[in-house]
Amino acid sequence: MFRTLALLLALALGAAFAQPSGTLRLYTSQPDADAATTVAAFEAAYPGVDVEVFRSGTEQVIARFLLEVEAGAPQADVLLVADAPTFELLKERDLLEPYRSISANAIGAAYADPDGYYYGTKILATLITYNTDLVSDPVASWAELATLPAGQVVMPSPSYSGAAAYNLGVMTRDARLGWDWYATLAANDPFLTQGNGAVLRTVANGERPYGMVVDFLPIRAALEGSPVGVLYPSEGVPVITEPVGIVKGTANPEAARAFVDFLLSVEGQRVAVGMGYMPLRADVAPPAGFPALADLTLLTAAPAELAATRDADKERFATLFGE
Repeated sequence: MFRTLALLLALALGAAFAQPSGTLRLYTSQPDADAATTVAAFEAAYPGVDVEVFRSGTEQVIARFLLEVEAGAPQADVLLVADAPTFELLKERDLLEPYRSISANAIGAAYADPDGYYYGTKILATLITYNTDLVSDPVASWAELATLPAGQVVMPSPSYSGAAAYNLGVMTRDARLGWDWYATLAANDPFLTQGNGAVLRTVANGERPYGMVVDFLPIRAALEGSPVGVLYPSEGVPVITEPVGIVKGTANPEAARAFVDFLLSVEGQRVAVGMGYMPLRADVAPPAGFPALADLTLLTAAPAELAATRDADKERFATLFGE
């Protein structure tokens, strides 16, 4: 009898501490190099898991995912894309699996879904970058940026970039900016790109002196010697958190939960810092070149509200900018 109990106890303990294994399919809008770094760090922590990645802009990632859902065969196990409103739309359509991560309490309530359907993984503020070889006295506000002479500004399109779509929703709801700010900007012939990476390249190459871009790109580039500077506009900055969420019906729930836990853990947050991102955990120091999160003036709006008007906002933007 004692041998039987010992065997049952051993089996129970083995199951409790079993490592996830198999294939994990990650759909993400991370830049290629960052996605590779994230996957390599996770696979090192969980060597039994093989991560397969599909990477594109947030809008394209979600479009592909929804097409697969409509076909009755979603391929993703985990989604890691730009912003909370995207996850609100998926949550509303019952396409996400709730999960209470073991690291949930380390993430501020403002950066996680209260029902556990998604969690922010880092802080990405959209700010103004400029070419330091071309600009000696940069603008100080979003209002000044919009009124620059024609052809001075490059920005990502909300049709491709999840961050840009989020910014559109937040900034059009700010009384100091609103749709009038976008109309002024549109009248001055900005150059629209498909993503933030292209914005940085355009400014760094001197093709345009100013750009709207997520903070980590120009901060990282400046530290590497690129002729770009950054400024945080006086009105404040919109912030996305690149949330992670588990797809409902995932074929590998153990690996999916382990992936979420890893991204929110101290180790996972240090990986993010190593790539040049501001962490969400207070017990992990930010990288060089970043202000403290407490020092930022944030532009915000309710994710559910942004999700409800996202398509209409993008259509209005496309009309205004002639896309």
